[in-house]
Amino acid sequence: MAVLVALGAFLMTLVGGWAAHRVTDRRHLVLGLAGGLMLGVVGLELLPESLEAAGAEVYGVPAALLLFVAGFLLAHLVERLLAHRQAAHGAEESDGRTPEVGLTAAAAMVGHSAMDGMAIGAAFQVGGGMGAAVAVAVVAHDFADGFNTYTLTRVYGNARRRALTMLFADAAAPVAGAASTLFLTIPQPLLGGYLGLFGGVLLYLAAAEILPEAHHEHPARSTLLCTIAGVLFIWLVVGAAH
Repeated sequence: MAVLVALGAFLMTLVGGWAAHRVTDRRHLVLGLAGGLMLGVVGLELLPESLEAAGAEVYGVPAALLLFVAGFLLAHLVERLLAHRQAAHGAEESDGRTPEVGLTAAAAMVGHSAMDGMAIGAAFQVGGGMGAAVAVAVVAHDFADGFNTYTLTRVYGNARRRALTMLFADAAAPVAGAASTLFLTIPQPLLGGYLGLFGGVLLYLAAAEILPEAHHEHPARSTLLCTIAGVLFIWLVVGAAH
């Protein structure tokens, strides 16, 4: 059952990537929406789940929050190191962006989608009702995952072929993750720590890269409205799942 439900996540991810691929003349709106979706996923889904799952504290601070900050700093460090390496070799950046950063971010999205599939499988091990609730949340927000995976890859100057490759990898990841739960179980603290770390990475990409890029050439009110709409969409998804 978990694998069959994960096939819905596969299709929804492709729909999200197709939407991002088709919108070319309204790129600033696409980026504004993507930033809002990413912000909503971090603040309304990843952080609450990571805090609940990780539980433990380190020197008075929840471990999930420490990993959240570490993820933010890690994303910043990786971007700076890649940019410095490319500049040192005299390579031209694509609009100030390094393609490797986009591929790394998309790979992180693929890893997150695999964890989504594992979450579906683990929830069905608890019971059918729990599995259905988790499946609704995962399938609904996988539209955002597909949208963001394609957008992140393209915005850093990667070719469409690479973006489509990462999109299909992201779509297949929940199915593989759900299938893996037939053989193993992820400890809750480890899952919570991963969600916190990934949340920090995603927040950095949204706040430091995607949203500034969206408003760089088109500081329009419509772009801001798209960002707000993205956050509200994730809010509705999370609320429906609970």
